[in-house]
Amino acid sequence: MSDIDIRVTGRAGRITLTRPHALNALSYDMCMAIDAALRNWREDDDVDLVILDAEGEKAFCAGGDIAELYETGTKGDFDYGRTFWRDEYRMNAMIFEYPKPVISFMQGFTMGGGVGIGCHGTHRIVGESSKIAMPECGIGLIPDVGGTLMLALAPGRVGEYLGLTAGRMGPDDAIFAGFADHYIPQEHWEALIEMLEASGDASHVETHAAEPPKGTLREMQPEIDAHFGGEALGDILTSLRNADSDFARDTLKALGRNSPISMACTVEMLHRLRGPSLTIRKALEMEYRFTYRSMEHGDFLEGIRAQIIDKDRNPQWQYADMNVPAVAVSRMLQPLGADALTFEEE
Repeated sequence: MSDIDIRVTGRAGRITLTRPHALNALSYDMCMAIDAALRNWREDDDVDLVILDAEGEKAFCAGGDIAELYETGTKGDFDYGRTFWRDEYRMNAMIFEYPKPVISFMQGFTMGGGVGIGCHGTHRIVGESSKIAMPECGIGLIPDVGGTLMLALAPGRVGEYLGLTAGRMGPDDAIFAGFADHYIPQEHWEALIEMLEASGDASHVETHAAEPPKGTLREMQPEIDAHFGGEALGDILTSLRNADSDFARDTLKALGRNSPISMACTVEMLHRLRGPSLTIRKALEMEYRFTYRSMEHGDFLEGIRAQIIDKDRNPQWQYADMNVPAVAVSRMLQPLGADALTFEEE
């Protein structure tokens, strides 16, 4: 497949995304190719570790390929999207639970589906151009591909802030929030990859790690925690509206662009997930409840229309006044019964 290059070099299984013209957006076929490669290498004694990288300077992977989801969904075919998300989420879980080191090199944009492949491994490397984000609420979805797990684990209420505002993280912010492990200047990546291929020893990553340029999230955390600690979206909005600060004004502006039902469900999901029983499977199963219903009952198709198809940037959201009833959130997140996401291998 021309969109992805899968091979074994030395002691390393190599997965390289090769769609730089499309910011390495993940198609269903690419997801399944990654899934198959990981299964094959899991029991292969000649493969000591897996390296994930991508061609082009602009993006490691800017998300999932949503044009096909829109095309099928607007015709009333919700099964294509449900199958895509189900199989993608199973692949995300496999990366998280993989028995061998998985090392990702994330330059430029890493968003949405890119987070799902790049941010669940054991050694997550960022460089000076890295920009990591979960912008799903802007298209009527929720942070998915296991993103809710990392948002729930982020310090304080940073997870709610990143999930609701789609804030972009540079290298230092990504490490602080738990989306990355090591900052390594990009000029050293090629030599490090060659070393990993030759040795099969993931500990070389740590020896190359450097101090990243200072980010902004650490300093913002007190304000984030003060405003994003409420039980529901309405509490967060009330807190921000009652504050007279640049932070509050900028944050309200960011929230005003996004789907209210998506943001309300994101807050509820993080509250439900946070705690000692959190696992990648629990996060993905909860995400699937929303994405399964997102075309039929959520704002997903309208979000895609406004951002990607017509590009009018004027989505007609449900609950445009930002008053999302609790019952609407419960409806989107109730268990799916026989349609629930499961992780048995077929």
